[in-house]
Amino acid sequence: MTDKKILYIDMDNTLVDFSAKLKGVDPDLLKRFEGRVDELPGVFALMPPMDGAIEAYRELHTLFDTYILSTAPWGNPSAWQHKVEWVQLHLGLDKGTPAYKRLILSHHKNLNRGDFLVDDRPTHNGADRFQGEVLWFGEHGEHETWPDVVTYLKGQL
Repeated sequence: MTDKKILYIDMDNTLVDFSAKLKGVDPDLLKRFEGRVDELPGVFALMPPMDGAIEAYRELHTLFDTYILSTAPWGNPSAWQHKVEWVQLHLGLDKGTPAYKRLILSHHKNLNRGDFLVDDRPTHNGADRFQGEVLWFGEHGEHETWPDVVTYLKGQL
């Protein structure tokens, strides 16, 4: 058992730069999946991390009991597998790596108990009912960059 505070971090547009992969998708295919691009087959497989996300995760992992809490699209079963593969590729596959068996996929983020949730969509998938503090991440949020998030969370220790 750990005395560390529990921190959850969302994936899409928080750890993962979701929009970067879409720039290379055929426009006709994007049109076909308009309004539901997360259902594009293979869309999650090779997305790059957000700037500073991997370094921030590794640092926060040493300070908090840290988990990745993400939602996978119901209509795209391969996305569930690709999210696991993304975590393994960027944060390690083996026991002892920072995110080893620390990926939670749920459409109900409010069911997880913890102190903090970093998310780019603080009103979706139960994030608005999360019992701890929700940190709104991204260009429209109160924490625009990973250094902002790390500085804030270090201040909460």
